[in-house]
Amino acid sequence: MPLGLLALAIGGFGIGLTEFVIMGLLPKVATDLGVTEPVAGWLISGYALSVAVGAIGLTAAVTRVDRKHVLLGLMVIFIAGNMISALAPGYGAMLAGRIVAALSHGAFFGVGSVVAAGLVAPDRRAGAIATMFAGLTTANVLGVPLGTFVGQQFGWRTTFWMITLIGVAALGGVALLVPGRTAGRPVATRSGGLRTEIAAFAHPQVWFSLLLTILGFGGMFGAFTYIAFTLTEVSGFATTTVPWLLILFGGGLFVGNLAGGKAADRWTIDGTLAVVLTALAVVLAVFALTARSQVLTLVSLLLMGAFGFATAPGLQMRIMHYAGRAETLASGSNIAAFNVGNALGAWLGGLTIGAGLGFTSPIWAGTGLTIGAVAVLAVAARLAVRPAQRIPARDVAGTLPDRGGLADRAPGTLG
Repeated sequence: MPLGLLALAIGGFGIGLTEFVIMGLLPKVATDLGVTEPVAGWLISGYALSVAVGAIGLTAAVTRVDRKHVLLGLMVIFIAGNMISALAPGYGAMLAGRIVAALSHGAFFGVGSVVAAGLVAPDRRAGAIATMFAGLTTANVLGVPLGTFVGQQFGWRTTFWMITLIGVAALGGVALLVPGRTAGRPVATRSGGLRTEIAAFAHPQVWFSLLLTILGFGGMFGAFTYIAFTLTEVSGFATTTVPWLLILFGGGLFVGNLAGGKAADRWTIDGTLAVVLTALAVVLAVFALTARSQVLTLVSLLLMGAFGFATAPGLQMRIMHYAGRAETLASGSNIAAFNVGNALGAWLGGLTIGAGLGFTSPIWAGTGLTIGAVAVLAVAARLAVRPAQRIPARDVAGTLPDRGGLADRAPGTLG
């Protein structure tokens, strides 16, 4: 494994920790800063909105900058945001720190996906992206429980100082381990500029890919957002067991992410996504039907995480493929789409609960979104085999060097 991927994974770990650890620390933060918990909740929702803004806006702003330099700059922003949070004298400063850190999130994963893919051979690109995302999934499995424990024992500011140090380690790793070139091939080079990047969105399959991401991830997170209520009110688990059950879910994320990357490299991407999304829809439906069984709930939690995140490498690779060599902004936009999907799933799940349909209704809403993703994929795959769907690489990519010839493949032969 190229050591540059390790540096990207460390960055992903720190970013994932920043995003999710606040959930376990929110009561302490709210009390310390003198705000109600609903107001403190903006530290979560404000972060999510800022991720989407940074994923598109910040990525668009740096399309002509060397990608390694972009990654270094993003980690500096990430470090600064967490330092502001750690030192925040009040709620306003804390929210500002969260927003600053979030701006680096989407752009880091968007640009990092392109760099990760450039570090390996063409038939290992999805696996390389999965390795970078492994940092994010590891944050869910190990980092969040540890960060929450540290915050409870030594104060929540200590957790943010810990995250700041992880950011410093990632910054050093990117500086030392991410090469500018590998075997004569540009890796962390710049893109062809904003006009070239925007031109990729003329390809219908780029939009299909964004819609797939929104529906596919929206399905999983629609079910996951209210999972604590399902576990306690339907399955009958004690409230104190919920954090441990979420570790089981996080383990599924970790395994599914790596397995999904390997599958997308070995088989066609559309074929892999079709199998995984269909399996996810089945798991969600079974979960909703059997949520009163604690044993089956444990199995469903693990499989929901596994199949849910097994889509991530394939979804990222799909949009990068159809964007051709103008993949940076498209990659960042797909990271924004992940967060839009999260928000959509949570919103629909909340509507179903508000309508009095019970605490399994968000799982059914997630099932519906996932079935929608399968339907969109079927239409997209059918259209992809038509010659008219192809945009020649020269029309999209200008004169950028080909990193492995992926842009020259027929769109119907992903993977």
